Amino acid sequence: MPRLKDAPAAGAGKTSEAARRGLYRALWCAAASLVALILLGLAWELWLAPLRPGGSWLVLKVLPLLLPLPGILHGRLYTYRWASLLIWLYVLEALVRMLSDPTPSATLAAFALGLSLTFFVCAAAYIRLIQSYERASPYPGTASRVRPTRIGHWRARPDGKSGFKRR
Repeated sequence: MPRLKDAPAAGAGKTSEAARRGLYRALWCAAASLVALILLGLAWELWLAPLRPGGSWLVLKVLPLLLPLPGILHGRLYTYRWASLLIWLYVLEALVRMLSDPTPSATLAAFALGLSLTFFVCAAAYIRLIQSYERASPYPGTASRVRPTRIGHWRARPDGKSGFKRR
């Protein structure tokens, strides 16, 4: 697993391996739950419990989930922010279908609800961790220097080294 060298812990000037692991967990959790939600939406509407035999046009509901996928995989903070708002549409859709559809579709809706809420919690955790790095940073306004450019790759700080100096 790639490491963020010398990144300050939340609210402290010292490095914290637990804080770095928490950032990776939030990043991977959000990405995995979004991909799983896309795959579940495709399988649900095409094969598992479509509204009509052979699939339905409701499969197009996964297209808006494809928009934030590159930004989520690259760790872009702005994408995490707006995707955490977008996901609430899928939470509502899952709740409605869970309460109104027959059994196979209701079960799939419960899985979609769990994946949607998992994505929201992981995205919120990622946003909070990045903001705590921003507050603890010796370089104000450089949250982009802390977060990964994509999963597993970190940007260099202004002096050309990776990570942050200790205070």
